[in-house]
Amino acid sequence: MPTIHVHLAGVAAADRSYDIQIGAGVIGEIGVAVARRGGRRAVVISDAAVAPHAAAAMASLTAAGIDTTAVAVPSGEASKSLAEAGRLWDALAVNATDRQTHVVAVGGGVVGDLAGFVAATFARGLPVWQVPTTLVAQVDSAIGGKTGINLAGGKNLVGCFWQPSGVVADIDTLASLPDREFTSGLAEVVKYGMILNAEFFAWLEAHAADLVAREPQALVHAVERSAALKAQVVSADEREETGLRAVLNYGHTFAHAFETAAGYGTLLHGEAVSIGMACAARLAEQLGRISSDIVARQDALLAACRLPRTVPTLTASTDDLLAIMARDKKSLAGQLRFILPDRIGHVELVADIDPRLVASVVTSTR
Repeated sequence: MPTIHVHLAGVAAADRSYDIQIGAGVIGEIGVAVARRGGRRAVVISDAAVAPHAAAAMASLTAAGIDTTAVAVPSGEASKSLAEAGRLWDALAVNATDRQTHVVAVGGGVVGDLAGFVAATFARGLPVWQVPTTLVAQVDSAIGGKTGINLAGGKNLVGCFWQPSGVVADIDTLASLPDREFTSGLAEVVKYGMILNAEFFAWLEAHAADLVAREPQALVHAVERSAALKAQVVSADEREETGLRAVLNYGHTFAHAFETAAGYGTLLHGEAVSIGMACAARLAEQLGRISSDIVARQDALLAACRLPRTVPTLTASTDDLLAIMARDKKSLAGQLRFILPDRIGHVELVADIDPRLVASVVTSTR
């Protein structure tokens, strides 16, 4: 059962550092983990789609002697909103939640981001545990402490860094995911090979069929390697201050624009990331950073993972998409900046890109 340590530097580093536990059935360990960190009360935040997993987490917490209550949120990206955050704050207040209460987020990236943000801001900060039940959350969003909600003007524009006390990634939860949601998560897995590890990228090329079939051994390896790579980056650049952590946003500037323009929830996050990576690779090719062979290899792997690679039909114009990208957190004074590869396994933040070139890439993939 792999355990990955996320080492965080600075004040109280030992207390803030945490483990990612990966394996089959590990959701039953959450109660012991919370109790070990001094938890005596817990609030489980989840959505209706993962009710059995939330019940398993609650049973584990109760068995560990922890007084536990539950709060449900509607499924879907629309829940990452100020209104839903406000409802959760009110629910915590009614429950007389104090700073010794631990929040346990059970669900995908939406629940993790929302519950993390609520935990970070209620009573000036509650401990939060991530129990990711989707592939995209297990390999990416549950790790690293990024929390947030969406605005009409853009995705994740309001949020903060709030590291979890621990992450419990139960591979068994992936068996119940609908095919579309499961394959969406493979986009983030491909991303790690593309940005950080050419050897892992080659492994994915050889095992894509096993992953699509949800073969347990392949899944454990993919989740473990992806989580380890993200932990390595988070440990080195926790708050995105050196630029290293920005590499994790490969494809995301395009992706967030597509998600915003389509309406939150129309495209799954991983689907948008897949299309965004296809656009980013083509932009890198246009800039002479990579050859067409690398674009073709990435396209082939995304296709093998049954992921989309073309921009969907949108009512938004290309100019509208560029305007959304200009509001992206990586933009500087409205100038577009993108994470782009120069080879498989390595990417960089590239600035001063001509918007007309970006527009041509979007247009050519629509």
